Amino acid sequence: MSEASGPPLRILIVDDHVVVRAGLRALLEGEPGFEVVGETGDGADAVRLVQRLGPEVVLMDLRLSETGPVDSGTEATRRILAAAPGTRVVVLTSYGSQADVLRAVEAGARGYVLKAGPPEELFRAVRAAAAGGMALAPEAAASFLGRTAEPAPMLSEREIEVVRLLAQGRSNRAIAGTLFLAEATVKTHLVRIYRKLGTENRAGTVSEAARLGLIELT
Repeated sequence: MSEASGPPLRILIVDDHVVVRAGLRALLEGEPGFEVVGETGDGADAVRLVQRLGPEVVLMDLRLSETGPVDSGTEATRRILAAAPGTRVVVLTSYGSQADVLRAVEAGARGYVLKAGPPEELFRAVRAAAAGGMALAPEAAASFLGRTAEPAPMLSEREIEVVRLLAQGRSNRAIAGTLFLAEATVKTHLVRIYRKLGTENRAGTVSEAARLGLIELT
């Protein structure tokens, strides 16, 4: 354990798994210098809690359940930083693709830590973020730096949503209904996605997006 001085760092935990939140709380509260001031599994609630509780650091699960107006850790990060710019966000996830790392950093996250990593890695990331620095897990750093050698085509959040629904075998009409879009808008998104990924059909698009780490196939 490290020595702590001064007031503890106030931390908010955002993860849609209750057991994970409980484990993180126990871990953090066992480390000198940390205080968990709240927890939630909902992105929109996280924004409200940040405004009410004023944590210095938010531990953000990258992949929240896809329900409600804020259904991703990346979007929740953007909204938190818009509402409380002085807050530091550290993304905590079980999976880290190149695209995931880049999107989190572009959204304003100050750290990216894998859940399977050692606790000390998490503690370092929280402290570094609170101090205004940047902390990436070794795997995430390698992925992020490797982008300079082989840039991955960047899809927008909406385009990634479309590809995820493609991977579920949804038709254009079903995708439009799920995302509250016109069917013509979905077709426009598909044209752009095909162009960015260099693909010609739905199956090839899903395969290429998975290869690049833009989506996960389950």
